[in-house]
Amino acid sequence: MPLILAIDEGTTGVRAMLFDEHSALRGAAYEEIGAAFPRPGWVEQDPLHIWAATQRVIGDALRAASAAPRDVAAIGLGVQRATTVVWERASGLPLYSAISWQDSRTAPRVAELLAQGIFTNTLASATKLEWILRERDAMARAVAGELCFGTIDTWLLWQLSGGRVHATDHSNASCTGLYDFLGGGWDPTIIGPMGLPEAVLPRIVDSSGVIGETDAAVFGAAVPLAGAAGDQQAAMFGQLGVDPGAVKITFGTSAMVDVNSGEYPVLSQRGAYPLVLWRIAGQRRYCLEGTVVTAGAAVQWLRDGLGIIASAGECGPLAASVPDSGGVWAVPAFQGLGTPYMDSAARAVIGGLSRGTTRAHIVRAVLEGIAFRTAEVYDTLLADAGTERPACLRIDGGVAANDVFLQSLADILGQPVERPETVQATALGAAYLAGIGVGVWGGLDDVRGAWRSGGIFTPRRSADERAARLAAWQRAAAAAQLGAGPLPA
Repeated sequence: MPLILAIDEGTTGVRAMLFDEHSALRGAAYEEIGAAFPRPGWVEQDPLHIWAATQRVIGDALRAASAAPRDVAAIGLGVQRATTVVWERASGLPLYSAISWQDSRTAPRVAELLAQGIFTNTLASATKLEWILRERDAMARAVAGELCFGTIDTWLLWQLSGGRVHATDHSNASCTGLYDFLGGGWDPTIIGPMGLPEAVLPRIVDSSGVIGETDAAVFGAAVPLAGAAGDQQAAMFGQLGVDPGAVKITFGTSAMVDVNSGEYPVLSQRGAYPLVLWRIAGQRRYCLEGTVVTAGAAVQWLRDGLGIIASAGECGPLAASVPDSGGVWAVPAFQGLGTPYMDSAARAVIGGLSRGTTRAHIVRAVLEGIAFRTAEVYDTLLADAGTERPACLRIDGGVAANDVFLQSLADILGQPVERPETVQATALGAAYLAGIGVGVWGGLDDVRGAWRSGGIFTPRRSADERAARLAAWQRAAAAAQLGAGPLPA
C-alpha cells in the first residue's frame, strides 16, 4: 500500500505524517521549534535547526509506521509562509537567520514603499529579503547568482533534493509580496524598484505535481516531491474547501481565516489580503485571508512566559474548571493586531484582575481573547468577500482540539463550528496535493469521502449577550492599541 509523507512545518513546530491511500494515518511525529526575539518586534529562527528537526520527525514517523523511505510514494509540504531564508548556493549555508513572517522590523520600510505606490506589508517576505541582502552587504552576490532566496517550502525542497530543486509554488509565492497576481510570475514592478535581483528568486511551480525528487543520500530513497502549498492553503485543501464561498479557520501559532474566492482575487480595505490558494494543472484559485496574529502562540506564552501551565493540553481542563473568566479579559496582541486593524505596534493586555483571580481565569480569558479576535477577522472577511456565513464553520489546527475554546468560539460567533476528526488539516491537505500529483488519488472525488467530523459545537448565548460581550471586547482592543510602548519613567 503506497504511503504519502506530509511535512507540516509551522512557526512553532514541525510535524511529519504518513497517510495511506484511504487517508488513514499510519505514523506521525512532532518536534517543537524555537524562535529568538533579539529586539522588540524581531522574530528569528534557525534554518539549520528547522532542517534537522524535519529530518528527525521524518525518521520518527517512518518508524512509527514500520515503513522505510522506499515505501513512500510521494512527499507533500505544507509550510509557514513568508518566513524568509537566504543561503549560499554553493555551500547551502544560511546567510542570516530565517526572519519570521511575524517579524515587524521592516515596518518603516513598508511605509516608505506604500508611499511610493508599491503595495506590501510587514508580514510578507519582500522587505525581509531586502533587509538581509543589505544587512549582509550581499546584493552583488545575489546579482551574480551566488545566493538563493526562499520561503520555508523552498528551503526544505532544496535540502530534500540535495540542492537540485530551487522552487516554490504559487500559493507560497503569493505570500512574498513579490508575486504578480495577474501574470502568475514574479512582479517586475515590485522587484525592479526595490532593486532585488531575479537571480536570487526560485522558479514557481504548480502546487500539485512532481517538482523533483529527493536525494537518495539525504532521504534514503529517490522519492517524488509532488506537492507544496502554504500551510493555510494546504489546510483549505485538507478541509476540501475547493468550491467558491468555502470558509475555514486554522488555529496554529496564529489563526488564519480564509474564504475561497474562486477564479478571481478579492481586494479588501480592512487588512485582509488576496492570495493564491493553489495552482493545479495550470489553473489558479484564489482566497481572501485575514490574520489573528497571535493564537496558539498565546497558549505557548502561558506555558513559557508565565509558567502557569506545563503543556498546552492543560488549557482545556483548567479553563473548564471555572464557569467563566471571572471578569478577566485578555487581548492576545503579542505581535500586534492583524485584520482589521493592521496595527503592528499594538501590544497584548490583560485586565479585570482581582484578588480572586486564579490561573484558571487567566487561561480562560486568553482562550476567549483568541475567539474574540477570530470573530472580528471572520466577520471582516465575509463582508469584504460578499460571502454568506456557512451553515457550519469548519476549523482545524492545534487549538481546535480544545473543547472550551470551541464552545467559546461558537458562543461569540453565534453559529455552529465543526472540527475534523484529524485536526491537522494542513498535513492532510499536503498529502492530498502530493498524492494527486503522482496519481495515488485520481482527483478530488477520490478523497471527498475520507473527511470525517470530529464534533460540532453549537452556540449557547443569546444575541443580546453576544452584542454586549462584543462591545466590551472592542473597548479592550482599544486598550491594546493605546498600551503600545513602555510607561514613562
